[in-house]
Amino acid sequence: MTGTDGAPGEPGRTDASGGTAELSGTGEPRGTDASAQLSGTGATHASRGAGATETTGGAIAAVVGTTAAGTTAAAGTPGIPGAPGGGPPPGAAPLTPVFVRLKLSLLRNGLRQSSGRTAAYVASAAFALLVAAGQLLGLVLLRGNEHAGTLVVLLTAVLALGWAVMPLFSPGGDETLDPTRLVMLPLRPRPLVRALLVASLVGIGPLFTLCLAAGSVIAVAHGAVAVVVAVVAVPLALLICVALARTLATANIRLLTSRKGRDLAVLSGLVIAVGIQIVNFGAQRLSEAGGLSALDPSAEILRWVPPASAIGAVDSASEGAYGAAGAQLLLSAGALAALLYLWQGSLAKLMTAPDGSTLAAAEPSRKESASAPGRLGGLLPEGRTGTVMKRSLLYVWRDPKTKAAWVTSLAIGLIVPLFNALQGRGTIYFACFAAGMLGIQMYNQFGQDTSAFWMVALTISSKRDAYLELRARALALLVITLPYSALVTVSTAALLGDWQSLPEALGLSFALLGAMLATGAVASARFPYSIPQDGGFKNVAPGQAGLAWISVFGGMLGAALLCAPVIATTIWLHVAGADGWTWLLLPVGTVYGALTAAGGLRLAAPRTAARLPEILTAVSKG
Repeated sequence: MTGTDGAPGEPGRTDASGGTAELSGTGEPRGTDASAQLSGTGATHASRGAGATETTGGAIAAVVGTTAAGTTAAAGTPGIPGAPGGGPPPGAAPLTPVFVRLKLSLLRNGLRQSSGRTAAYVASAAFALLVAAGQLLGLVLLRGNEHAGTLVVLLTAVLALGWAVMPLFSPGGDETLDPTRLVMLPLRPRPLVRALLVASLVGIGPLFTLCLAAGSVIAVAHGAVAVVVAVVAVPLALLICVALARTLATANIRLLTSRKGRDLAVLSGLVIAVGIQIVNFGAQRLSEAGGLSALDPSAEILRWVPPASAIGAVDSASEGAYGAAGAQLLLSAGALAALLYLWQGSLAKLMTAPDGSTLAAAEPSRKESASAPGRLGGLLPEGRTGTVMKRSLLYVWRDPKTKAAWVTSLAIGLIVPLFNALQGRGTIYFACFAAGMLGIQMYNQFGQDTSAFWMVALTISSKRDAYLELRARALALLVITLPYSALVTVSTAALLGDWQSLPEALGLSFALLGAMLATGAVASARFPYSIPQDGGFKNVAPGQAGLAWISVFGGMLGAALLCAPVIATTIWLHVAGADGWTWLLLPVGTVYGALTAAGGLRLAAPRTAARLPEILTAVSKG
């Protein structure tokens, strides 16, 4: 949604590092003339960016060199009274065109790196523009509809929310989102904010937003005054969206470049998936509630929240409420000014204050070791079982890939049964979906260890050791999955009001969970594969996709077959009219699941002990 400011498929991440090095002057020497301008002392600084153009490099060096020289002449050193207050020194070239050219150079050089990157960018750009064109046409056709004002206000609010959220999940899409790369340059916050704001308007995201804003005002603008207000409202809404994204990204840049920030990036796909489900649910509820009229109360509030207030001003002017239109425009302008002020303050603090994550690192690490899974140490059993359980839980808590898989399974396992129940089309048996999603985490248990599995292999010298290792991993999984599956099942029963079917649904869930633990243990020993750590969205090493498919889908099919006796018993009780005896499925399913899991662990243990070298080779390819 944000184009070059976090747009999907935006190239330039690798090149951006090099291109920004051209700004910061930390690369290898390439020419003393431009470097002398850059430093003012003849020191050699230049770019090592991959393919950064000489023209862009010379322009940046000239601008920064002039700024540095002017600052030195005026005050000698930064901070001495007499230095220019907020703008560039007299005679300095403006930063804005330099940053725009830099943005275009990063884009061009990124496209030159590989044909695959070019194809991905062109495909994403074409898709975004097609969607924007479709939205624009739909909004134009909506002109004259009585609920057009409601729709465009809500659409603008959702668009602003996307601008606010997406940069936090994809900060690597545009390296200019990281102003720490400009720390070494003598640049003042005010002109830097202006230059970054204008450069942010270059990309797919701003063009997409411009199309939607233009379509929105076309849908609601009636009369000359409304057209005049629309001319002001469209760029104002666009600037607020861009400034909002930049302000939040700058304020959180330390987080975004930390381990927790990388965790957020890994989880971005989950947020998008959940958002799609929420939008789908909302659309279905709207169709049942009588259309857009159900959204009128929400729109009445959001039309006074920037940037939706800018589009709301056009609708107010069309209705003759000129005072309200003026107030909404003033509110939007004030919000833009406030965002720019906050952005400038965050930028100044970021470029002058040290990174707190590098200070007193030892003490936070000790505190972190005592958090979350660390507190469970006293509750876990002694010996190998407790040690392995704690290690597995720490993987869930700290490893980005493992955490992403768990959070995705937890969320989808909750969304599918509850959303179907809320829509009135669900059944309590959908709660088994939670057990199925969480049971998948048992598959490829050794892949999350990667090459460090050799340390685990050294502790396994017999079938008994392998059994204890697999059993401890299964118990760690049950610590989370067992209560969660029960919670989802009870919640689904509460929404449906079907308490009579709760015992049998719980029994089926526990039987399915035990079957997936059994097949997951066997699949982990027979079909291990590596999980690459160098990419947030690459979960299988090259050449091992077939192993992953066999492991997961073959195991799921085997689990369904193992659950067949419990499923058949459930069907027989309902067909025979013995609904009063369905409560027996709870203890039967629980015992069956426990026995099935124990049998699967016993079967997988000797294979694990015999295939330790093969497993280590397979999981070390990433």
